[in-house]
Amino acid sequence: MIVVVGIGADGMAGLGEKSRDELRTATVVYGAERQLKLLDDTVTAERRQWPSPMLPAVQALPLDGPDIHIVASGDPLMHGIGNTLIRRYGAEKVKVLPHISAVTLACARMGWNVHETEVISLVTAPPHTAVRRGGQAIVLSQNGTTPNALSELLTAHGRGDSEFSVLEQLGGPGERRRDGTARQWGNKDVDDLNVIAVRYLPDERITPLPDDAFVHDGQITKHGIRAVTLAALRPRPGERLWDVGAGSGSIAVEWCRSWPGCTAVAFEQDEKRRTNIEFNAAAFGVTVDVRGAAPDAFDGAQPPDAIFIGGGLTHPGLLDACLERLPKGGRLVANTVTTESEAVVLQAHSKLKGELRRFQLYQGEALGAFTGWRPQYPVTQWTVTK
Repeated sequence: MIVVVGIGADGMAGLGEKSRDELRTATVVYGAERQLKLLDDTVTAERRQWPSPMLPAVQALPLDGPDIHIVASGDPLMHGIGNTLIRRYGAEKVKVLPHISAVTLACARMGWNVHETEVISLVTAPPHTAVRRGGQAIVLSQNGTTPNALSELLTAHGRGDSEFSVLEQLGGPGERRRDGTARQWGNKDVDDLNVIAVRYLPDERITPLPDDAFVHDGQITKHGIRAVTLAALRPRPGERLWDVGAGSGSIAVEWCRSWPGCTAVAFEQDEKRRTNIEFNAAAFGVTVDVRGAAPDAFDGAQPPDAIFIGGGLTHPGLLDACLERLPKGGRLVANTVTTESEAVVLQAHSKLKGELRRFQLYQGEALGAFTGWRPQYPVTQWTVTK
């Protein structure tokens, strides 16, 4: 049996009797250096510090002897080691004794309801994944540099007025809280044991996003067409999209924003557009793997659940390569504007069926003293499920 004991910055004094008893009767205790140092002399077990990387050691724990004890920060099932152990060994072999999580403590200090607060872990994720366009979040830091990195990103992406609080050593004798805005934060010294409470301002939680929310050179799936394209793609939580001929990456970004765990791979031949896609992904805190031209860059990419083709349909073999990589039950959506690419779609539809639609949007514009309708290019859309 693996027994995981959550511990806070207040050390043994903050543990319940059951947790203290487990540690006092242990023969060996695994943990990070910081957690192991919180144990007092009543814990006589051998202490083994996790190596770096930690995962191989976790996967090789000896379960054929006495119970193994592990100390972990706060609640081990709140972005902690508990879930990793259960996935590896099964719930029946792992017992978790949680402490108060840093998230709960931070919400208590901020006066926030936990159920209204997003939890974002930057322990292993890059800082840009904590950029949001509204709402509030407790951000779990990797170390003392995380608040500085996040404040700079929020300021760079128009979120500099976000309310920004850094809480250090929560629950311990050295607890400290500093409040301000992301723009005001600057470059401060911060304890490695910290979390960040952010209320994102200005609050612009809208979908689909306006075109001017993206950096682009004109190659972008426009607002109205983007809405019907996302409806055709039907994203589900945790799914991955391939955005082929991605342009600005607007479809990939919207896909990732649609549900928790959604990710995307963007294929784009133009180097400047690839830079724009990376910027747009960072601006919205989403995960987009940006690659070169399709289909050459398909090799090595994580497999898709759905594919969107926004450009390059006339490239020889592109559509066949997409269909080949699409898993059974996966969705493919292709948008076309030119007659040449429409011919490719019509031929594919004649063989594979699916659904054909044509959209044309009109924009009201001044016509002298009156208003007239200016049409945008019609878009032919083909949707098929493999």
